[in-house]
Amino acid sequence: MNRAAIYRIFSSIPPLTTERLTLRRMKVSDWQDMYEYSKKECVTRYLLWDPHNTPEQTQDYLRYLQTRYRTGDFYDWAVVDKKSGKMIGTCGFASLDFHNNAAEIGYVLNPDYWGRGIAAEAVMAVLEFGFMELNIHRIEAKYIIGNDPSRRVMEKCGMSFEGVKRSSMYIKGEYRDIGVCAIISDEYIRNR
Repeated sequence: MNRAAIYRIFSSIPPLTTERLTLRRMKVSDWQDMYEYSKKECVTRYLLWDPHNTPEQTQDYLRYLQTRYRTGDFYDWAVVDKKSGKMIGTCGFASLDFHNNAAEIGYVLNPDYWGRGIAAEAVMAVLEFGFMELNIHRIEAKYIIGNDPSRRVMEKCGMSFEGVKRSSMYIKGEYRDIGVCAIISDEYIRNR
């Protein structure tokens, strides 16, 4: 995985499409849709960040992301419902490990859309892009123990549970156990 090539690709992040979704660059104009879910404790309970306190916080965050997109070092898409045009979450690479040709995938979804297979649909689009376009060797996803729905998304997408890293992250004032699931490119291609 070539760092310069990745930065070029993500400085003009390509849209991805699925049956029900469009994954595209986040825009400042998405602030209302993002704030709708980012302000909810039920959404952030198992995430590294706290609920957004104000619409301005969401706007500022989306403005900041525009600078990250321009430099090509932000690898996350807005998840948009094709029918309504509403941004209903995000999905993408939380990090890229250039030395080991690996990535970590992450996702968040508006709770109004939970339980419909939408997170898995978005994750599958990003896995496809990662393995087939970026030639990544390994993609993993992490979840805070207790977030069983997130683990089910990972396994639905073909990831294998690899174990629990005990007390491995200090999140919101406490050490948390972190589960890890992953898929290797050969497994992904074999099961396509």
